[in-house]
Amino acid sequence: MSAWTATARQAANLARFSSSKSTSASSSQAASLIHRRGLAGGGDHHGPPKVNFWEDPLSPSKWKEEHFVIVSVTGWGLLFYGGYKFFTGEKKDKKEEV
Repeated sequence: MSAWTATARQAANLARFSSSKSTSASSSQAASLIHRRGLAGGGDHHGPPKVNFWEDPLSPSKWKEEHFVIVSVTGWGLLFYGGYKFFTGEKKDKKEEV
């Protein structure tokens, strides 16, 4: 639905700018004055839909970006913590005194 409204706004802006300009102004100049919102258009998706990581845990390419970041950072944290605990583990020759 938002794609239709965006197209209608562009057409209206183009008509407004081209009618306000002199006849020597080309439509490409008028089109360059139209403000485009860049990455703000939420309704125009490309590619397959992204899923939550718990819905398809074996396909990271299908995960949402924020879920991929959370899982990746958690994995690296566990790897570093596990390595730290492995290499700096408890000393075996510790004696308990009662």
